Amino acid sequence: ISQIKKMKYILVSGGVISGIGKGVISSSIGTILKSYGHRVTAIKIDPYLNIDAGTFSPYEHGEVFVLDDGGEVDLDLGNYERFLNVKLHKDNNITTGKIYQHVISKERRGDYLGKTVQDKVVPHVTDAIMEWVERVAKIPVNGDSAEPEVCIIEDQLGGTIGDIEGMPFVEAFRQFQFRVKPENFCNIHVSLLPQPSTTGEQKTKPTQHSVRALRGLGLSPDLICCRSQSPIEMSVKEKISNFCHVAPEQVITVHDVSSLYHVPMLLEKQNLSAYFNKRLGLTKRPKKSMLSQWQNLAEKYDRIQSSCNIALVGKYTRLEDSYASVIKALRHAALAINRKLVLTIIDSTELEEETLKEKPVVYHDAWKQLCLADGVLVPGGFGPRGVEGKVAAVKWARLNKKPYLGVCLGLQVAAIEFARTVLNMEDANSSELNPNTSHPVVIDMPEHNKGDMGGTMRLGQRRTVFQTEDSILRKLYNQPHNFVDERHRHRYEINPTYIHLYEEKGFMFVGHDVEGLRMEIMELKGKLSSVCWLWLCEQLGIVTRTSVNMENNSHSIVKKTNLIGLPRGICADQPDNTKHCKHVCRLNYSNHPYFVGVQFHPEFLSRPIQPSPPYLGLLLASCNKLESYIQRGNRLSPRERIYITDEESSENELEVFSQLTGDSNSLSSIESK
Repeated sequence: ISQIKKMKYILVSGGVISGIGKGVISSSIGTILKSYGHRVTAIKIDPYLNIDAGTFSPYEHGEVFVLDDGGEVDLDLGNYERFLNVKLHKDNNITTGKIYQHVISKERRGDYLGKTVQDKVVPHVTDAIMEWVERVAKIPVNGDSAEPEVCIIEDQLGGTIGDIEGMPFVEAFRQFQFRVKPENFCNIHVSLLPQPSTTGEQKTKPTQHSVRALRGLGLSPDLICCRSQSPIEMSVKEKISNFCHVAPEQVITVHDVSSLYHVPMLLEKQNLSAYFNKRLGLTKRPKKSMLSQWQNLAEKYDRIQSSCNIALVGKYTRLEDSYASVIKALRHAALAINRKLVLTIIDSTELEEETLKEKPVVYHDAWKQLCLADGVLVPGGFGPRGVEGKVAAVKWARLNKKPYLGVCLGLQVAAIEFARTVLNMEDANSSELNPNTSHPVVIDMPEHNKGDMGGTMRLGQRRTVFQTEDSILRKLYNQPHNFVDERHRHRYEINPTYIHLYEEKGFMFVGHDVEGLRMEIMELKGKLSSVCWLWLCEQLGIVTRTSVNMENNSHSIVKKTNLIGLPRGICADQPDNTKHCKHVCRLNYSNHPYFVGVQFHPEFLSRPIQPSPPYLGLLLASCNKLESYIQRGNRLSPRERIYITDEESSENELEVFSQLTGDSNSLSSIESK
């Protein structure tokens, strides 16, 4: 009987200070393991009593990251998804609030059989933590049914070891290492090595204290990752080794690098994969191309010379992590078109008339920065503060034909500005911002619960159906079907009763949700032939061809069928606008090179190797490359590329040859010549 494979757990804890890069290190370790063929998942533990991150101010913990299942989680889960190219679940983010809620629910059901639920945390809370980790670690994250082999757990532990709010988790993992056996458990401690400018010497004392505190709580680090400005000298490694009870090769240097793309290779060069194979008994597997892709990205980033200036007009500008995914999506898109991103973050309140009265220098400086930008991005947000500044930025971008992308609130302020300026609705506004407006062009969604705040929005992955082939986003997504799946996080939507007024003036809504279509199509089931009805469902992404078991000639039959009697919202040019939430808008091409708004958050699905299409379109338009990119079939010309992947090499060889010689023959002619 073959031995059942045991799950391997890697716990990553932090010391000295919080915010030193545990998330990036955890993600990079996962990238290394995945590059050797291991199935990897990740868990983030936060010690706060909030159930999730949904009600946080961005100034508290940065942005709220949204998952496919609607989970509002810590932004580090975004790092995991981007690095590992996986799709996590809301239970991959554990909070003290979730654990206590789970324990209390079990007590109310009588699961503890009359026993006292201990207020000293042990054993009920610690047991709940261990059970949660073991359960979630087995959930597939690669889009198939295969269970992960390695689970990386980033334990916040209150930010640093010893913080009181993290003690239940410390005790849980002290027990957990024996529960799963030491050979299946590895502890990595991330610590800061300060380097005072007065002496230039790397100080090890903070790390010594941190490791001593960790060992005193029953957890001994197997690896110590030292964050520093410069590479660690051997003498420093030996000193940490002597005082922290680890071998010198178990002291890992993680110094500052030019980009995050270097971190996986930085760790791999210190033989981390070999260490994990030995320490955890992982099966040695041949190296995959994933690490080489990261190496290519890092080298490409360092070689790029040209830049593109994007103005991000937001309201949470004091903390860059407030827009972490937005900024990373911009960087992914810039890297894809061989540009370094020059990001200008502008506080939208500084663009308002009130600022001109009180701080004229600040006002004029903000407008100067906006005018110097190559493109404008207005991200999501809540509340009235800074909205008028965003409206002013949208107006400037529209009138000056400056490439513009509005995300969530950015779509809504674009609709507000257009209604005020073009449709002559002077007090047009959102019902969120002004409940008494006579022209509520943005209104509450039907499912919006105005009572509780947490988890009451439209959250998670939703389907958007494009109504026309002529949409620039439809071309940028470049999908064989006419729909896309993106993640949402919003309470308000465009008022459908105003749609016809917008579209009469060239402000087109080219994408809408599929929920209204689903109801309309179900009403048609008895009115159309089964083949026609099933084909319609497949085209709109409501069912797949496998699930409806269509025959090969079904499409040819449908093409000859006269689709008379279909609702206007399905097949006609003018949809039934009263039934659909609008997800995508654009101005007519003749009026603007790139003016796009999306109700969803495409940044949550952006990846370094696969940038988000709306963000890619903004960068392309800002560099005057959008039209040529579309004409070339969503590709840059070979001269614009810095490196070429193996899959593209033969195709590009032909293209380069054709450009140089004018000969468009096959590759065989190239070889003969």
